[in-house]
Amino acid sequence: MKRCKITVLVKELSIRIKREVREGSFQITTTIILCLSMAFLVVILGMFINDRVRKFMVSEDYYLPQLTKFSPLSPLSAYSYLLCNSSSSLPSLPPVKSSTRNRGLRDAITLKGLWHSMSDQELMWRASMVPHMRDYPYNRTPKVAFMFLSRGALPLAPLWEKFFKGHEGLYSIYLHTSPEFTNELPESSAFYRRKIPSKPVEWGRASMIDAERRLLANALLDVSNERFVLLSETCIPLFNFSTIYNYLLYSNYSFLSSFDEPRRIGRGRYNKRMWPTVSLSEWRKGSQWFEIHRKLAIEIVSDITYYPVFREYCKPPCYMDEHYLATLVNKLSPDLNSNRSITWVDWSRGGSHPTRFVRKDVSEGFLNHVRHGFNCTYNGSSSSICFLFARKFHPSTLEPLLRIAPELLGFDP
Repeated sequence: MKRCKITVLVKELSIRIKREVREGSFQITTTIILCLSMAFLVVILGMFINDRVRKFMVSEDYYLPQLTKFSPLSPLSAYSYLLCNSSSSLPSLPPVKSSTRNRGLRDAITLKGLWHSMSDQELMWRASMVPHMRDYPYNRTPKVAFMFLSRGALPLAPLWEKFFKGHEGLYSIYLHTSPEFTNELPESSAFYRRKIPSKPVEWGRASMIDAERRLLANALLDVSNERFVLLSETCIPLFNFSTIYNYLLYSNYSFLSSFDEPRRIGRGRYNKRMWPTVSLSEWRKGSQWFEIHRKLAIEIVSDITYYPVFREYCKPPCYMDEHYLATLVNKLSPDLNSNRSITWVDWSRGGSHPTRFVRKDVSEGFLNHVRHGFNCTYNGSSSSICFLFARKFHPSTLEPLLRIAPELLGFDP
């Protein structure tokens, strides 16, 4: 229809030009020709844009990906696999797949860089978005998000550098530090420019949970992140990257400590004003240091029901970092949780803080005890690999750790 109209316009224009040339009004005709030419270009451009938009709208690249559950191994095969590969030899990892065809889509749904100007409310809202299509429109390699909650510097960073070396594309790093800490590691470091917009944190206060939720939300913006580990600057890895990666990716459960503590340090911290949102029978206690699956991470950042209640009524001697997540996960998704932590700490000396290890404490025997000296359940089977990380390690432990760990843990040279 548009082409017919253009043909008629051209014929009428030809007749009018001949008439006006005879009548001496050629200048007016020139103006008319120019205007019609511009109109013709606009029509052609509109047809081209319309065609491109139509093709894009029906393309499969237009749709956002759906979160898919990582296919777990059977309990027996997963257990056997980990035992056979917890030595210095590195298990094979899935290759990092890249597709330039869908790179634009990945860039569109993943925040470029870590620094942004979103408020916490805006950040939680964006991180809570869940696609509804089943399959990803590109080859997605699941990653583990390592989230460090730190006051400032990372004194054990050289050890973690060796841990991450050679496994690019299988992990992401996020740092939440004190806002006044502005030091930056060298560009060659795995921690280079991995700081997220942070706010002050007070131990035992709601700001601690705010920081943890902030880390989770920032990590969720990368759709390739499948597992999320919370660590501190005093944490160390107990196995090589391959063993930890496979342990987490093939697990059917998250690792978040949650248990009913009848004593004063547990039920004694419950505030009756939390009822009926949270009852005493639902109240739980647990370790702050967790590892969770993406589905559970989304539920945590999406919570607008229980978090305000905890923020209002759980104040010292009630500590949110010991009760909020443990209670929330127990209420929302107990079937997704193993009810244990994979970060080892030593509480044998008593007090409100665990043992802090110094240089003289570090030995091969000590590390092997933490690595294999316990029994637990992994995907329904008994296992001696219960802890993947340990804390609290003083900066003075870096030298002996760098000397022992490469051979003991099987780090890449």
